[in-house]
Amino acid sequence: MNQEQIIAIAKQTIDTESKAIAHLSSLVDQTFAAAVEYIYASNGRVVVTGIGKSANIATKIVATLNSTGTPAIFMHAADAIHGDLGTIQQEDTVICISKSGNTPEIKVLVPLIKALGNKLVGITSNKDSFLGQQADYILNAYVEKEACPNNLAPTTSTTAQLVIGDALAVCLLEMRGFKAADFARFHPGGSLGKQLYLRVRDLTALNTKPQVEPDTPVKEVIIEISKNMLGATAVVENDTIVGIITDGDLRRMLTKVDNISGLVAKDIMSANPKTIEQDAMAVAAYRKLDSHGITQLLVEEDGKYSGVVHIHNLTKEGII
Repeated sequence: MNQEQIIAIAKQTIDTESKAIAHLSSLVDQTFAAAVEYIYASNGRVVVTGIGKSANIATKIVATLNSTGTPAIFMHAADAIHGDLGTIQQEDTVICISKSGNTPEIKVLVPLIKALGNKLVGITSNKDSFLGQQADYILNAYVEKEACPNNLAPTTSTTAQLVIGDALAVCLLEMRGFKAADFARFHPGGSLGKQLYLRVRDLTALNTKPQVEPDTPVKEVIIEISKNMLGATAVVENDTIVGIITDGDLRRMLTKVDNISGLVAKDIMSANPKTIEQDAMAVAAYRKLDSHGITQLLVEEDGKYSGVVHIHNLTKEGII
């Protein structure tokens, strides 16, 4: 098999799955909406179960629900009929995922769930299956064929199940009014979490606070920049930023002036430097640095100079 054939197979797989996903939107109906409303109004958790590859999809749906404000837990269908049925509490809603809806484990599990009195949501490609007939709410995940050339390996069907789960989670997210701040509470680790909660003040606290006055001799300016290792210093008068001097400003000065003994900070500073407030989000600092093609921002608090945020701070924290 050559590279062109490999590319053709990959494109065909993607095309088959994308068409199946596009078709799903036509299958979303009042039953889907009713299931969402029931879960939203429930005081219990969402227990998601399945067998085989559907079980793998179930774990992803659980993770998505939990991270978007809907408490959820995974229960493997095979384990459930061998002791794990106690996972289900009185007010929980159970979501059962099965392409065929007729697997032996599902046929054993579904009556047990019904006997407990819990509402059952089925995600299946076969509405006429055992699961389809027994579920209180049926979410149609019909696919015409698998991407597998033998129409056997779960590919398109599991993608469809995942998309239905995402649609369910996003509907619940919207109904709960789940905002970025809420998302941050559930994702405190990693770069994603930091983008949502890390503020500029958290970064300036890691740095020194280089500053000179407008009449500071250039020699002392060079020492201040070198000492603080941030590539710049603020020029401050009465605690207010009046300019900035960067490594670049020093290099440009040296190409123009042979004798620096008479120069002071205000002679070489850049007036009206880019600044940011201490309480701004760190990711906003990155956007400002990136848009202006610079490596540091001077930070203010109530109009007063409070420090420097450097692009290296953002890199180290994983914001970039």
